[in-house]
Amino acid sequence: MTRAGADRGPRRAVLGVDSGGSGLRVALGLIPSPGPAAGSGADSADGPDLVAAGRSRTEEPVRTGPRGIDPGHLAEQLLPRARDLMARTGVTELSAVAVGAAGMATLGDALRAELPAALARDLGVRRLALAADAVTAYAGALGARPGAVIAAGTGLIAVGTDLGSWRRADGWGHLLGDCGGGAWIGRAGLEAALREHDGRTGGSAALLARAEALLGPAAALPGRLYPRPDRPAVLASFAPEVAACAAGDPVAAGILRAAAGHMADSAAAVCPGGRDARIALTGGLSRLGDALLVPLREELARRVPHARQVPPSGDPLDGALRIAADLAAGTLTLPRDTRMLHVAADG
Repeated sequence: MTRAGADRGPRRAVLGVDSGGSGLRVALGLIPSPGPAAGSGADSADGPDLVAAGRSRTEEPVRTGPRGIDPGHLAEQLLPRARDLMARTGVTELSAVAVGAAGMATLGDALRAELPAALARDLGVRRLALAADAVTAYAGALGARPGAVIAAGTGLIAVGTDLGSWRRADGWGHLLGDCGGGAWIGRAGLEAALREHDGRTGGSAALLARAEALLGPAAALPGRLYPRPDRPAVLASFAPEVAACAAGDPVAAGILRAAAGHMADSAAAVCPGGRDARIALTGGLSRLGDALLVPLREELARRVPHARQVPPSGDPLDGALRIAADLAAGTLTLPRDTRMLHVAADG
C-alpha cells in the first residue's frame, strides 16, 4: 500500500502514529491524485495507495497516570513532529490521522475525550481514529482481511476479527499473562538457570552460563532484577539468549516450544472460522528465528488448521497509516469499537 517517491498531484496527506513503550513514531503518507497510477494493482483489503513522505520519532514514551494515557503529553510529542513533516513535504492540510497507542483499550478514556479537539485545533484535523496498538499491528500485518495477528514483543497479545467485531486474548501483562512473550521466555530461561545453580531438576548449564555472563552471579539476580521498574524489558532481554542456546540445549528448546504453544492458544482463541482467515506474527519475537518459528508454525497448523499462515505485510506504524488512509477515503471496514478502534470524527 505504501510506496516511495513523489506524487505530482495535489498533496492530500494522512498521518499515522504509533505510541508504545519505546517512544512515539510518526509517519506522513501522501495520497496520489486520481489517475491510472493511483492504486493500480492494489488489493482493496490493503487500503488506498500511499506515497511514503517521511517519518519521525522520539525515544520518550508517552506518560500514563491516574487518568490513563496523558493526552497532553501525547500531543506535546506529536504536534512538533507532525508540523515538521508537513513543512518538509509542502503539506498544508491533513485528510485524516490515526493514532495507535499501547494501553488504549484500558487506559484511553482521557485520550478519547481530549485528543480529537486538540488535533482539530492545532492541525485542523477533522477525521481521527484512535486505536489500540494491537489493532494497528493487525492493520499493518493483514490489512482489512479476516484473521488473527499475534503481536509478540516484550509482552504478547492476539487480536482477531471477522470484520464484524474484534476479539482479543492475553495481553494481561507479565505478572498475569503475556504467555509466550519475550518477558515470559526470558523469565523461564532465568528460572532454568537458577535451577541449574541450585542443583534442581529442569536446570540448564548453558542458560546459567549465559545468565551469569550477562547479568552477573546467579545468587545476585534477585537483587539486580526485583528493584528495577523495567523488569519486563530486562526479562525480555534474555529471550534471545534462550533462542541462541536452543539448538544444543533441550531445556531452552523446550521453553521455546512451550512459548509457541501459548502463542497458538491465543491465536486459536481469536481467529475466526472460514477459509479466508489468515494468521500472522508481528513484533520483536519474530526475529528469534527458527528455534521459535518452526514450533510455532507446527502449533498453528495443529490448532488453527483452517487459517493460512502469512508473513506480515507491515508493522504497526504502517497499520496506522492504512487506517488513516481508509478513513480519509471513507473506506474503513475494520470494525469500529470504542476501546479497540474509535473513530472520533469521519466527516
